[in-house]
Amino acid sequence: MTETADPIQTLHRLRASIDNIDAALIFMLAERFRCTQQVGELKAVHGMPPSDPDREKRQIARLRSLAEDADLDPEFAQKWFTFVVAEVIHHHERAAENR
Repeated sequence: MTETADPIQTLHRLRASIDNIDAALIFMLAERFRCTQQVGELKAVHGMPPSDPDREKRQIARLRSLAEDADLDPEFAQKWFTFVVAEVIHHHERAAENR
């Protein structure tokens, strides 16, 4: 950023970028949940457990590594993943109950 840049203009530009990124994240999460919904239905039909702790452990390790590569706090990445997986498991449990 240059010293001659208008700080208000820069702020608006940065916030517009943040808004676009937030929108993209929402659509990506929606797509992720569409996929996990199919997984939940598949598990329910075949009597599979709603959670897979071994896969979750592998995913946490993978996402922590990706976070480090992206210069993102691995703890934050793990917290995000744990939060999302808790919601996914809840959906899977509901799918199993509705069978």
